Amino acid sequence: MRSHYCGQVTESLLDQEVTLCGWVNRRRDHGGVIFVDLRDREGLVQVVFDPDRADVFATAEHVRNEHVLRIKGLVRARDENAINNKLATGKIEVLGLELEVLNAAETPPFQLDDTDVHDDLRLRYRYIDLRRDEMQQRMKLRSQVTRYLRSYLDENGFWDIETPMLTKATPEGARDYLVPSRTYPGSFFALPQSPQLFKQLLMMSGIDRYYQIVRCFRDEDLRADRQPEFTQLDIETSFMDEDAVMQVNEDMMRGLFKAVLNVDLPNPFPRMTYAEAMLRYGSDKPDLRIPLELIDLAEEMKQVEFKVFSGPANDPNGRIVVLRLPQGGSLSRKEIDAYTDYVGRYGAKGLAWIKVNDVDGGRDGLQSPIVKFLPDEVLASIIEKTGTESGDILFFGAGETRVVNESIGALRVKLGHDRDMVGDEWAPLWVVDFPMFEDDGKHHPFTAPSTTSPDELKSGGSDTLSRAYDMVLNGTELGGGSVRIHDTDMQKAVFEVLNISDEEAEDKFGFLLTALKYGCPPHAGIAFGLDRLIMLMTGASSIRDVMAFPKTQTAACPLTSAPAPVSSAQLKELNLRLRKVETEESKS
Repeated sequence: MRSHYCGQVTESLLDQEVTLCGWVNRRRDHGGVIFVDLRDREGLVQVVFDPDRADVFATAEHVRNEHVLRIKGLVRARDENAINNKLATGKIEVLGLELEVLNAAETPPFQLDDTDVHDDLRLRYRYIDLRRDEMQQRMKLRSQVTRYLRSYLDENGFWDIETPMLTKATPEGARDYLVPSRTYPGSFFALPQSPQLFKQLLMMSGIDRYYQIVRCFRDEDLRADRQPEFTQLDIETSFMDEDAVMQVNEDMMRGLFKAVLNVDLPNPFPRMTYAEAMLRYGSDKPDLRIPLELIDLAEEMKQVEFKVFSGPANDPNGRIVVLRLPQGGSLSRKEIDAYTDYVGRYGAKGLAWIKVNDVDGGRDGLQSPIVKFLPDEVLASIIEKTGTESGDILFFGAGETRVVNESIGALRVKLGHDRDMVGDEWAPLWVVDFPMFEDDGKHHPFTAPSTTSPDELKSGGSDTLSRAYDMVLNGTELGGGSVRIHDTDMQKAVFEVLNISDEEAEDKFGFLLTALKYGCPPHAGIAFGLDRLIMLMTGASSIRDVMAFPKTQTAACPLTSAPAPVSSAQLKELNLRLRKVETEESKS
């Protein structure tokens, strides 16, 4: 139906006839001459209709925004004073010779150039929202990214293999989406939270190098970077240790950024242990673009009489840190109170601070309600240890280690953004040597420990490290992986430490445990959040803006009104019966 895309009509086509199809982005009537900006996925082109062709002109008079047109016309140069250098097509226009309205359109619920449209309205009319150039460019980049990733992995000997969407519920940290079985009444499939067990089975099958761009499902509370269904780049390898896996994937990311964004990522990526990341940044995914660090003050505060500080300093589960904000002394009390409220969201009971008005003025050069509680030598030590200068402000976090890390780590990032301290470079990082067993009970039960024997694992306790690794970019976790357990005795030892009984292990992972007995190779892998990666590459603020048809933050789809009730006949066929939801009215 067409010879060219609208955005591809340039000076190279001068004096040639073209046939174009697209949407009316804008129609303008200038004293008897009608201009139509015709739009498709490749861009805009200006089409001119003059009264000399009466039938075509009459049709053009009735077209409106978002009408779908087919136009045949002659490419000609624009007048010099009408050139638009912001458009690839800005030096030409198309003289309309023929015009066909393929479909009319009602007035859309919002204008495509309106930047203040509520998210619910955008999602309800997503097919219109996706017409906007910003969204088209994001979808285009997403396609370029997946094409590059597939090409790289194909060229490096990986096979693209699909794993089941209907599988068995396994504990992976979030609720499963369950699918009732019609043929097995009372039993359920689960939609996969990840292909983890199947990709390990593929390694046991001799596949050696596997990848898949796969949909995953998690029924969890949502945030800007989470959706109930999302896309992973899933990778697993045999006979490769963590260094080899990290090298292959680091090379892939460097190539991707160069090919798609023309960005040179560092070579090699820096590496940091989990312990160092938590010590310096209070986070296992630190944003290295922000030049602020947490400084530990345990030794300085152990002997002070101020229990708010000395208590955590002497508690093995406590921590006290200071965060120096250069030239932060200009902050008002109102701004400081706002930051106090902010850290309160993370469980902090307060935010102590000291303004350093004169670094050489001793105690008299410091302004704070807490200065009177700290000896001169402690104050001097803090000033020296942090490299504080006149005009700076020091923020203190004290309490339980987890709360201090989360609250002051988050404050570090917020101050970096609020004070325009975020560098414009890309800052990738590998975080390694994670604890094998986390305090909150979260653990990937198939991750290999750094110990070499089951007995060492059992005796090592909470100090045992895992052979896990995360790739972080600009403070966002792009992906995580590990060397897997391939030995039956070690797997049993991990289950024992996690208090998973033989019966529970057999019930949940029996098919994997059986497979381990039949010659399992050493293997390792990683999974990347594709939506997060593209969110970062496009500069979007949410993964919803890089997904074609996302859900809302309440896991609903305004476009299709899903989730929705189903008929009683369908429920009967599935041997299901709905239970009445008890409301406050029914209780009374």
